[in-house]
Amino acid sequence: MATIPLPKIYTISDLTAEIRATLEDSFAGIWVTGEMSNFHQHSSGHMYFSLKDETSQIRAVMFRTANRQLKFQPKDGLALLVYGELSVYERRGEYQIVAEYMEPKGLGALQLAFEQLKERLQAEGLFDDARKRPIPMLPRRIGVITSPTGAAVRDILHVLRRRFAGVDVLIYPVAVQGDQAAPEIVEALGELNRRGGLDVVIVARGGGSIEDLQAFNEEMVARAIAASRIPVISAVGHEIDYTIADFVADLRAPTPSAAAELVIARQDELMQRIDDLGSRMAGIMRSRLHGLGVRIGGLDRHLRLLNPIERIRVQRRCLSDRWQNLTALADRRLTAFHSRLQTTAGKLDALSPLAILHRGYSICLRLPGHEIVKDGSAVKPGDLVEVRLHRGRLRCHVREVQAESCHEPSRGGPALSGSTGLTTG
Repeated sequence: MATIPLPKIYTISDLTAEIRATLEDSFAGIWVTGEMSNFHQHSSGHMYFSLKDETSQIRAVMFRTANRQLKFQPKDGLALLVYGELSVYERRGEYQIVAEYMEPKGLGALQLAFEQLKERLQAEGLFDDARKRPIPMLPRRIGVITSPTGAAVRDILHVLRRRFAGVDVLIYPVAVQGDQAAPEIVEALGELNRRGGLDVVIVARGGGSIEDLQAFNEEMVARAIAASRIPVISAVGHEIDYTIADFVADLRAPTPSAAAELVIARQDELMQRIDDLGSRMAGIMRSRLHGLGVRIGGLDRHLRLLNPIERIRVQRRCLSDRWQNLTALADRRLTAFHSRLQTTAGKLDALSPLAILHRGYSICLRLPGHEIVKDGSAVKPGDLVEVRLHRGRLRCHVREVQAESCHEPSRGGPALSGSTGLTTG
């Protein structure tokens, strides 16, 4: 009679341990793709999440020692490519993926990290033009943070010597690639700000892949540039390359050589500009001085007119002119009046009875009333009369009055017409 073997009876722990061993042996070093969900990062630094597709999901964990190397920030909804091993969490009897590496599916981790950091810093305002400082037009001392052996430093020095010989340049050597590059760049910026004496700093390196330029996409470098008191020019890679440093810096140059072109003008161009500005200034000053001279002349004339002494002088000149005009007018009127007077006097002389006396006639006046005696009957013997001659006068007493015809001449000489002959004594 055959013996029936007894079935193996597992404890829960034994079964779970055996399942774990089987899974870990069969699914070690696997790649899994799926969409991240339920992401949570514990205070310990471990990351817990799920990967899912259209019909299924699986839990996953990425411990702190592994996720420190991530270049991007995981979040729900990302399509991921995860490398790790399948394991069983014995306390719950659940299997999960222990992730050792992951990257965004279809988009490199570095590119995703770049976009995430760019979006976050932009939201903080680190890219705003309002916070960026102007680059001095003519810096006296320029700092350059770059590799001392790369082509970038040679290009910068060559262009600076060609454009403005004698400008002072301080080279601060740093690694521009690798894990130590970002900390060294941050330290260089801090040291140059503490040292002072620089007008502008150029952070530069030549071109390369996104991995080569990663130091200039690090958050610590971006914040160090933003915190710099010295204006910073970012000159990283080629013209098509953009880094986070380019967005935060006060000025972005497409290449290191272009940074040297932008940081200082050509010496001959500056001299020509100074000459042009000097000529323009001289012309403007001449024009201004001429205008001010004209204005001062006008104000001087105005002040002279307002000056009481000047006003008296002006009024005196005006009065003198008017006096001369009045004198001339009076002279003309006096001359005309004198001429008229002479004419009238001539006429009066011609008409005056006294003019007849010159021809030998006389006038007899009865005194004391001085009435002209025209008729002998007007007087009587004994009356006192005055005879006015051409020269002199006679006072006589009438001795005799003789009546005679007015048409007969007087025997005693000429007589006035209509008078009566008198005999005087």
